[in-house]
Amino acid sequence: MRGSIAGWGAAALTGVVLLGGCAGMPGLGGPAGASRFAALQTMCGAQTDYGADAQSVYGTLFDAYVAYRHGKLAQSDYCAFEAGIAEHYRQRAGGGADAQRAWAQYFNAQRVKAIDWREQVDPTLRGG
Repeated sequence: MRGSIAGWGAAALTGVVLLGGCAGMPGLGGPAGASRFAALQTMCGAQTDYGADAQSVYGTLFDAYVAYRHGKLAQSDYCAFEAGIAEHYRQRAGGGADAQRAWAQYFNAQRVKAIDWREQVDPTLRGG
């Protein structure tokens, strides 16, 4: 029981963190949204199918891309960031609840990093 409660807590935290970064980001709805996500992924190589996590991953990559576009990140740093997310996502696929929890914790940390990078270059995310 305790493990399932911790899992729900991680899922709730993921939802809160992920919803926080949705402002100013185009959605994945329709072919144009899917092609924007594909463009972000192919910028660095192969694409990953993120399934139900696609919108959240797209939001994170988009925030990091805004930072890259404004010179905060080098392309190699952006691509390493993207590759790390893809690798951790693949690792969670067959590992059960512990792997899912590890993915959620890793992804939340990456989401915070991407929002921080974007905030440094995008005045729409700054308070005031």
